[in-house]
Amino acid sequence: MPNQDFSNAKKLPPYIFGQINLLKQQARLHGEDIIDFGMGNPDQATPNPIVEKLIETVKNPATHRYSQSVGLPKLRKAIKDWYSRKYNVDLNEELEVVTCMGSKEGIAHLSLATLSPGDNVLVQSPTYPIHSYGVVIAGANLHSITLKDDTDKFLVDIEDAIKRSSLKPKMIIINFPSNPTTQYVSIEFFQKIVEIGKKYDIWIIHDLAYADIVYDGYKAPSILEVDGAKDIAVEFFTLSKSYNMPGWRVGFCCGNKELVQALIKIKSYLDYGTFTPIQVAAIKALNDCDNEVSEICSMYERRRDELCNGLNRIGWSVKKPLATMFVWAKIPEKYSKLGSLEFSKLLIEHANVAVSPGAGFGADGDDYVRFSLIENEHRTRQAIRGIKNFLSMEI
Repeated sequence: MPNQDFSNAKKLPPYIFGQINLLKQQARLHGEDIIDFGMGNPDQATPNPIVEKLIETVKNPATHRYSQSVGLPKLRKAIKDWYSRKYNVDLNEELEVVTCMGSKEGIAHLSLATLSPGDNVLVQSPTYPIHSYGVVIAGANLHSITLKDDTDKFLVDIEDAIKRSSLKPKMIIINFPSNPTTQYVSIEFFQKIVEIGKKYDIWIIHDLAYADIVYDGYKAPSILEVDGAKDIAVEFFTLSKSYNMPGWRVGFCCGNKELVQALIKIKSYLDYGTFTPIQVAAIKALNDCDNEVSEICSMYERRRDELCNGLNRIGWSVKKPLATMFVWAKIPEKYSKLGSLEFSKLLIEHANVAVSPGAGFGADGDDYVRFSLIENEHRTRQAIRGIKNFLSMEI
């Protein structure tokens, strides 16, 4: 028998969402209609202009060959123009832009490209798993910094962690608007964290996946809007949510040229880039589909209102998020001692409703569950009725 010491795989904990997925599958096999707010997987079709551009391009056999890992020149130009239009940020598309197969792949590979065993990395918690486990896979040391509602305290905690560390952290990884907590920030927050990064010579990695899914007049800032941010920071974005393109796997990383070039180098060994017709369709999305993005955002706002109003009406107190396609809901007091996994199991069993356990986003999330806004208003009302009946039960 060959040596089975698969050390990198063993660093990763069991995938907590897998248990929920198994319960959903079992319930459906028994004929149950599970209303699924679990995975953040957009349920609507990709806008037609993007699909049509893909179809047009894929008919050209020349596009069937290997693509470019760094991204087609016209796609990198479209990314540059997107930043200029949205944030008044100027980028050099040759040195400061690289495309990715979604931001998840890019963040993981940037960790592999830049981190070594023994490096310390600070990551906000709770957070999307790849922010933490990209660090773990790379062999670096993960230090989670809890973020509740107070972003000023979070900044103080980051600086305290830097001062207490025997080895200065190499990197800080943040995500705003945040998955799963929906926490949002102002440009002043980014100014302060860039100041911290420069003060201690620490790289900053920001995930801006939910830039466009914003409500009630809020506009999500980019860290690259801060003067001098490109000296120490990069930012990731994905087309998955804004453009209903989750399965297409298109994203990008922009900012500090040293970090971008490190990612380009490692990707050149690992992939040949996203399929060329998909990259061409992404150009269409970035250049011409602002109206479609607004419509997608409005859809999520209607779903947010239906879910939050319904939960509050039946006595489950939740806040309406100002951003993201999620609702971060504290477990009702009656069930608070169960933890998020056991509570999520009860929701499937007694309410036919699936959510994501907060513990899947780090130990700091175990008092919460995450609803994804991936069910329409009718299905959401049906879910509210099921949850109401469940909360009134004696279990």
